Amino acid sequence: MPSNAGTTRLVIVESPAKAKTISGYLGPGYVVEASFGHVRDLPRNAADVPAKYKGEPWARLGVDVDNGFHALYVVSPDRKQQISKLVKLAKEVDEIFLATDEDREGEAIAWHLVETLKPKVPVKRMVFHEITKPAIQAAVANPREIDRDLVDAQEARRILDRLYGYEVSPVLWKKVMPKLSAGRVQSVATRIVVERERQRMAFRTAEYWDILATLAVAKPGEGPRTFNATLVALGGDRIATGKDFEPTTGRVRAGAGVVHLDEGGARGLAARLADQPFTVTRVEEKPYRRRPYAPFITSTLQQEAARKLRFSSQQTMRTAQRLYENGYITYMRTDSVNLSETAVAAARRQIVELYGERSVPPEPRRYTGKVKNAQEAHEAIRPAGDNFRTPGEVAKELSAEEFKLYELIWRRTIASQMTDAVGSSVSVRIRAVSSAQEEADFGATGKTITDPGFLRAYVESSDDENAEAEDAERRLPTLVKDQPLTADELAAQGHHTQPPARYTEASLVKALEELGIGRPSTYASIMQTIQDRGYVVKRGQAMTPSFLAFAVIGLMERHYPRLIDYDFTASMENELDEIAGGDHAAVDFLTSFYFGSTNGAGDQAIAHAGGLKKLVTENLSEIDARSVNSIPLFTDDEGREVVVRVGRYGPYLQRALPGSDSVSGSASGEGEGEEGGSQGDRAPIPEGLAPDELTPEKVHELFLGGGGERKLGDDPSTGEPILLKSGRFGPYVASGERKSSLLRSQSPDSLTLEQALQLLRLPRLIGVAPDGAEVFANNGRYGPYVKRGDEFRSLDSEDKMFTVTLDEALALLAAPKTRQRRAAAPPLREMGNDPLTEKPLVIKDGRFGPYVTDGEFNASLRRGQTPEELTLEQASEMLAEKRAKGPAPKKKAAKKAAPAKKATAAKKTTAAKKTTAAKATAAKKTPAKKAAPKKATSTPKE
Repeated sequence: MPSNAGTTRLVIVESPAKAKTISGYLGPGYVVEASFGHVRDLPRNAADVPAKYKGEPWARLGVDVDNGFHALYVVSPDRKQQISKLVKLAKEVDEIFLATDEDREGEAIAWHLVETLKPKVPVKRMVFHEITKPAIQAAVANPREIDRDLVDAQEARRILDRLYGYEVSPVLWKKVMPKLSAGRVQSVATRIVVERERQRMAFRTAEYWDILATLAVAKPGEGPRTFNATLVALGGDRIATGKDFEPTTGRVRAGAGVVHLDEGGARGLAARLADQPFTVTRVEEKPYRRRPYAPFITSTLQQEAARKLRFSSQQTMRTAQRLYENGYITYMRTDSVNLSETAVAAARRQIVELYGERSVPPEPRRYTGKVKNAQEAHEAIRPAGDNFRTPGEVAKELSAEEFKLYELIWRRTIASQMTDAVGSSVSVRIRAVSSAQEEADFGATGKTITDPGFLRAYVESSDDENAEAEDAERRLPTLVKDQPLTADELAAQGHHTQPPARYTEASLVKALEELGIGRPSTYASIMQTIQDRGYVVKRGQAMTPSFLAFAVIGLMERHYPRLIDYDFTASMENELDEIAGGDHAAVDFLTSFYFGSTNGAGDQAIAHAGGLKKLVTENLSEIDARSVNSIPLFTDDEGREVVVRVGRYGPYLQRALPGSDSVSGSASGEGEGEEGGSQGDRAPIPEGLAPDELTPEKVHELFLGGGGERKLGDDPSTGEPILLKSGRFGPYVASGERKSSLLRSQSPDSLTLEQALQLLRLPRLIGVAPDGAEVFANNGRYGPYVKRGDEFRSLDSEDKMFTVTLDEALALLAAPKTRQRRAAAPPLREMGNDPLTEKPLVIKDGRFGPYVTDGEFNASLRRGQTPEELTLEQASEMLAEKRAKGPAPKKKAAKKAAPAKKATAAKKTTAAKKTTAAKATAAKKTPAKKAAPKKATSTPKE
């Protein structure tokens, strides 16, 4: 699209990839440049605050709460170079087009660009939901002004999250552990995961039995000769299934009116039914119809990508971002299920080409979203363009994960415009009378699909991996009432009730969406944040909370319940939506939330409590640190309370001392109170052990084998007791002043007194060498070894420490060291050139884990990041932060002290007097510095 003659336009987008694609659709006269995301933000720490604001009481927050919540924005250090480039370009063009994303974040970035660049030329806002040539040309031809309501909503959200994080996080530092963080949405998401784990911890399994019958028809017609049926009732009463048991007791629910079969009862009934006739008592047939699923929105895309492709939310969104920026799909942050007329037409044409005209319904399908306040003007996620490209057509252009996600989106979009799946379902009831005259009813269901319709293109997955697929058929023989059947086999089968499944990223996103918490642009970051903070750990696909999360959520529930209330958090989202729609003023909303003024905006419960500021300061003294960091488990068989303590070195078990039934009690002072309160036996909790796995049996095992204190016997030479203990670095044996860690090959469960005595004799004196030097065997950081003076040699097994002879040890020590210099390991991944510096970036494996480097600066990967999932943009940003801090100061090599000369007592006294006098003179010349007030070492995090 050619520009007006002589007119030059600067188009600013967020990413270089997006800039590259768009520049190909615009003719000469257009300069397309990237901002690299947000260009300004609230200060991250005190160092970011400009000097003129450092003395302000609100500088810590970065928000002047007493003057209309004015935000202090600073240009990110790693964006200054790019901003300088954009400022220069802005002076050389006639117009500026801000082509950032069409959501609130994109609108805010556009506004920040104007505020930062301060251009003297006209500025226009262009928006589009797909990066195709027609869409870009239409956006240039139809620009608009920046939507200040959207900007206000985003700014209010940012300030709200800052106030929440900076006011609540310090409470966690003082009462739980330093460097923790709280957040308006992350804390609620963590609470959801913790509550599910509590349900699992309280769960008590139950066993129940039924009978599976393999039944056969005498004269098979259509369908199979045999089929399976399950016992459903006995004597007219329903057989108990999993839903009939109380999850916390494992007992049948009161008033359930069911027959609870145990193993003996099921096997006995099966035996009594053997050789008895079976008769069909009821046959019900109904038509089956299933409508297609709506096209993808952000949350459903993340859910299906997790189920089908095993993608994390972050991985899904990063891959979708690449597909969007390169023109393959429409914008991927949306809560609308709408499809444009051109998209519907494109889908219907492609369905006819691929599946025939019978697969297209007479009228196009329209979908209504269930998400409250969905932006229906936007589109669902679909293939870009007016003619969809099939997966086969783009396969060679995409990476493996891009292709998988594109195919998923394409299939879902096509299926959404296809015909229903139709067929029939049948329910059959069969009866047999046992030899003891018991009436046993069996049930069977079948499903036949006569026209799969949309199922040809797409079948949705389920969070329950054992669930039957929707396109699966269960065919039964043709059966009629009173038809006789024979039993080929009767098998008693046992079942156990299962605790509620842990959340996956997919099901947690779904739960947040159903509660109205979070928005399409935030789901992936929420999943990542709760993992980065150490509150949730992924075990496979399951989201498992840490004990740290239990402590944090326990504190919030007891002292700030409203701040993690689901309805409260959803109401905040709704009010932010109202600000975006121009129906509420952001200042009123923030004032009510922070100070507690009640003017119709903000949450009334928080407002009546005096606002967030008062809420977190007045309640602080009421919070007992030891209680918060104690998670009760159960009372053991001896009546002693067992709890998990969240300590500074990690969680550990504690139980009451003999003669005491409780380890509860408050500790004076701040922090987690590990040293205060009543004491008891302790045992470390192995890393990776989930909270619900701390059963009484496991706890008993940890106290006996992996922790606590156990007497193995007495040392025959000293008479002192030999104890097996557990410490910070694992199990060890101790006797008097002697201690020794267990060997790698030894288990606390099976350690004997003889083995403990051997350990306590280490280092073992093997003998004396001919030159008079003593030779020892010992165990070290790198395994067993022998030693003479400063010479060491490794032993090939731990047993050799106790059996190696002097001659063998001397032979080892006489042999040359066989250390081989290892070749440098190849990088884990080559990432390409840094967008900011053009230097090649690679990920390497270091002593402390993987890190990204440009050859000059290194940045360790953060918790939860993997070398495979780290994007080039993330790597560039991490290194930019390191670059902004400058190179680490080099440690000065310690100078070797000159040989000390013997000084007389008089000289020493004179030198001391001179030194004292010099210090006194310097003190007079230098003004004394005031002692800085003590403050937390961490920067609050939202």
